[in-house]
Amino acid sequence: MENRITSLFGIKYPIISGGMVWCSGWELAAAVSNAGGLGLIGSGSMTPELLREHIRKCKAATDKPFGVNVPLIYYQVEGIMQVILEEHVPVVFTSAGNPKTWTQKLKNAGIKVAHVVASTKFALKCQEAGVDAVVAEGFEAGGHNGREETTTMVLIPQVRKAIDIPLIAAGGIATGDGMLAAFALGAEGIQMGTRFALTQESSACEEFKQLCIGLKEGDTMLSLKKVSPTRLIKNEFFHLIDEAENRGASAEEIKEILGRGRSRKGIFEGDLVEGELEIGQITSFIREIPTVKEVVDNIIAEYNARISSFTAF
Repeated sequence: MENRITSLFGIKYPIISGGMVWCSGWELAAAVSNAGGLGLIGSGSMTPELLREHIRKCKAATDKPFGVNVPLIYYQVEGIMQVILEEHVPVVFTSAGNPKTWTQKLKNAGIKVAHVVASTKFALKCQEAGVDAVVAEGFEAGGHNGREETTTMVLIPQVRKAIDIPLIAAGGIATGDGMLAAFALGAEGIQMGTRFALTQESSACEEFKQLCIGLKEGDTMLSLKKVSPTRLIKNEFFHLIDEAENRGASAEEIKEILGRGRSRKGIFEGDLVEGELEIGQITSFIREIPTVKEVVDNIIAEYNARISSFTAF
């Protein structure tokens, strides 16, 4: 399978893992790359030296291209970027910030750059900033989302019409059928968070994974809208935030309730009651925790089978 995304990143399949905090360590990134996709290390919870350790372990575990996801609002972004440059990471996906800030410096070092957006407006800004590819993410996605609440099916064709550079679809994709649908709308690659978060190689704790594969439709909802819109599982913490938002609590009060380390507490340490449990809507479709290779192989097989069924008409 060859297109602009596989050529850009030097990968076999146009499948990219999300840079998920507490899920996307070196083991997941290496497994995705070894399976033919592009694995990303999620740096948003790491110190620069911890990221360096993950990069070196990933290099030892795969000879394929991999990358690092960097939220540009992260307070340690300067140190994170310095490590990326020193370690000669081949690909960087940025998010949550202005792509102009780092894109040219990264590209000058020979690094391929993609940026995650939730609107056509910001996709155009990415193209102007010189990124190599854009990830357009619908609000079905887990974790932090755009304020526009635009769905993937609505977002992708509009972004495709607006920009000329390679386009990657994200949000609510976990199958070969989903990949084909994204391609039909104009995408050339897919980025999956939830599907890879619920694999054996994900660094999320087992309690979190088991909870997620038992969720039903409607068990996640966009929350924390006054702070940073985030898709969460409806647990005790979610209801605490929901009550505060419904009574008109200020952003400052909500930040106080949120505190620090909530997502680590839930996703990494297994506190399913008080933790911040981020996962996408597509989790209600997932009922098992396979290996990364099984996920990628199944997606490609399903994609090819669906293509064949269409050509039979």
